Amino acid sequence: MSAATEDSPAEAGFAPDLAEKLDHGIRSGLLRSLHAVLVSRHGRLVLEHYGEGEDEAWGRPLGRMAFGPDALHDLRSVTKSVVGLLYGIALDRGLVPALDTPLLVGFPEYRDLAADPARARLTVRTALTMTMGLEWDEERPYTDPANSEIAMEQAPDRYRFALEQPIIAEPGSRWIYSGGAVALLGALIERGSGRTLPQFADEALLAPLGIRRFEWAAGADEVASAASGLRLTAPDMMRIGALVLGGGVYGDRRIVSQSWIEQSATPAVATGDGLDYGLLWFLGRAPAPAFPQPLSWIGGFGNGGQRLWVCREAGLCLGIFAGAYNAPDAWVTPMRVWREIVLANTVRA
Repeated sequence: MSAATEDSPAEAGFAPDLAEKLDHGIRSGLLRSLHAVLVSRHGRLVLEHYGEGEDEAWGRPLGRMAFGPDALHDLRSVTKSVVGLLYGIALDRGLVPALDTPLLVGFPEYRDLAADPARARLTVRTALTMTMGLEWDEERPYTDPANSEIAMEQAPDRYRFALEQPIIAEPGSRWIYSGGAVALLGALIERGSGRTLPQFADEALLAPLGIRRFEWAAGADEVASAASGLRLTAPDMMRIGALVLGGGVYGDRRIVSQSWIEQSATPAVATGDGLDYGLLWFLGRAPAPAFPQPLSWIGGFGNGGQRLWVCREAGLCLGIFAGAYNAPDAWVTPMRVWREIVLANTVRA
């Protein structure tokens, strides 16, 4: 189901049959488990598609859902990129430690861990870039209790669990995907602001973006999951994309500093699969026929096919909600939408 948009694809610089190509991909079976696809260019909505399918809320089955612009949906690990923005806001307010501050300074209760010279080299930056060098395994399905994020959620002390993992690489030298790193950053925001993560997010980011409805899943300890717990509507996730596209400005209001957006979009470490990583954002380049060189993009990725892609060079933003939770090939459909539907049909800058 496609909804009315602000601009036609042709007016925004796309092939005029953009929506038809998406629909064809869905009908053919090449694009599976899509719950929502939204495309904007230069802040104007160009394509808005909603589907139906089985859904979950942080692993809790919701049954078959018909999606629309008012439906809340898991962002899963796109939440991490939102937390990256929140850390930048908190840093500008002087609420959280600077990036090169030893991470354990923010956790004085763990004196035993701070006494370890190797662990003392952990910094805020290594958490933001996922280069802490601590063992962490999220390759397992999130239904497996041995998955490190799930084990952290079940631990009596999530922060000690994250910080006491074995050191397997020099801090700053190797990218290891870690929800634990983001949990620690969420704790620093909460401790510095004196509010829960959802409360700070509401005041500092979501309300200024005009986002009035959201949910944030919490564990048994009632701590909101900084790694994967945020639920938004598809149009509201696109507001976050518009903020990044605007260099931290939304409408006429600066919400995040230009410097933080630029740092977030600057490669800090290679992920090992052809992408780079900034400050809780994936970074890459992708070909678009209308452009002489591949386009740089910044993106938030989540389990099941959740995606938020922003290409500032072309003024593009793509938001995807999907239901392929824990599927090993969940990345295939979002990548096809991004490359074969959006970028391949961008006809002018």
